[in-house]
Amino acid sequence: MSSEFHLRRQMSCTRGELMSWLPGATRGALIEIVGNRGTITIDGGSVEISFEEKMPRRVGAIALPTLDVCFRFHGLDELARENFLQYFDLYTRRGGG
Repeated sequence: MSSEFHLRRQMSCTRGELMSWLPGATRGALIEIVGNRGTITIDGGSVEISFEEKMPRRVGAIALPTLDVCFRFHGLDELARENFLQYFDLYTRRGGG
């Protein structure tokens, strides 16, 4: 049975970076963006994503952009949500080194 599920997190990226990642991070799903909200249509359901830029996080002399991101899943079961988030996280993960 599908239900509504909410998730909030902070990402160290700019709005522009998130917008450039969304097509790949959603595997080319239909995305409609209006302002700081988007609706992604997948697997017979949808994911609403909203985002708000916050003050940069400072680590010593380094300033990291901070984006508050909220996901709202509609009509997707737990497996579909997990699959979406696993791929989204893998696609948007950045590492240094």
